[in-house]
Amino acid sequence: MIEIDHVTKRYGSHTAVSDLTLTVEPGSIYGFLGPNGAGKSTTMNIMTGCLSATEGTVRIEGHDIFEEPNEAKSHIGYLPEQPPVYPDMTPREYLSFVARAKGVRGESFSSQIENALAVTQTTDVQHRLIKNLSKGYRQRVGIAQALLGNPSVVILDEPTVGLDPIQIIEIRDLIKTLGKSHTVILSSHILSEVRAVCDQIMIISKGKLVASDTPDHLEKLFAGSMSLELTLRGSQDDIRRVLGQIPGVGSLSFHSGEVDGAQGVTLETTPPADLSEAVFAACARENLPILRMGMQKASLEDVFLELTGGADSTTQENAEGRPVA
Repeated sequence: MIEIDHVTKRYGSHTAVSDLTLTVEPGSIYGFLGPNGAGKSTTMNIMTGCLSATEGTVRIEGHDIFEEPNEAKSHIGYLPEQPPVYPDMTPREYLSFVARAKGVRGESFSSQIENALAVTQTTDVQHRLIKNLSKGYRQRVGIAQALLGNPSVVILDEPTVGLDPIQIIEIRDLIKTLGKSHTVILSSHILSEVRAVCDQIMIISKGKLVASDTPDHLEKLFAGSMSLELTLRGSQDDIRRVLGQIPGVGSLSFHSGEVDGAQGVTLETTPPADLSEAVFAACARENLPILRMGMQKASLEDVFLELTGGADSTTQENAEGRPVA
C-alpha cells in the first residue's frame, strides 16, 4: 500500500526526518504519534508529495511519489492540519471545484460529490458559505474533499485540533466509518484519540520511527510489571507477611490510606500478572479486610513517554525559521 524507504528530510543543519522506513498495509486505521517537532507533519507532506525528500523513496500502490506523482497521488486523499477550504464558497461549490481539479469526470462527478457530502454528514449545510460554518463542519468539508477521486488511502493530519468535545467525538466516529472502506492514517499527539480509533500505532520521535504495533501489544511489551493498589486494615508487618508469601509479588510499598486506620499498599508484580484473586484469598484467610483494590498496568501514555523520552513539546523550527512538525 504505502512504502517509505530510508526517507530523510533536512533543512540546512536540522534533520526533521531521519532515515525513516515504514510500511502501511491496507485495511486498517493507523495512528501516527509523536510529540510536537517529532517529524509527523513533515513525513505526511513527503508521503503525499507536497514536500520533497532529501533522501529515500516513497511508493503508493507501487508508484514512486517523486517519479510518478500523478499516479501515486491518485490513490491518496489528504487533509492537512489546516483544512484547505475556500471560505467564500459553499461546500457543494468547493467540492465541485476540487473534483474537477482531481480530474473527476463523467457520471461519477455528481455521485462522488453526493457520496462525500453524505459520508461526512454535510448535506444539510451544502449551500451555506463555508466561512459561516462551525469549525467542526469546516473540518468535515475538508475530509469530504479528501474523499473525492475514490482514494484507497486517506491521510488526516491532526483532524480534531481546536474542536470542542462533542465535535471531537463526531469526527472520531467519522474516522471509524472511513476505516471500513479506506486505509486511514491519522496523525495526532492526543493519545486517547489514537487509542479510541486506531488498529495500528506508529510512534515517531526526533524524526525516527521508534515503534509500530497494535495498541494492546505495545502496552503489553512495555508493561514490565503490573501493580495492585490496595487499601487494607491491618498492621504493616501482617500485610508484609501475608502478601509476601504470594508467588509473583515483586515488591510492596506503603502510603497513607484514604480511610482512617487503613494502610494504602502498592503491590508490584513481576512478571506482569493479575494477582487479584490470590491477594483476595490470602487476605481473607488471614482476616485482613480489603477496603479497596484496583489494578494498574502500563498505558499507551506510559509507552509514549518511554519511547519518546518525555520529549520536549516545544515546536522546533527549520533553518529558515519555519516550524516543523
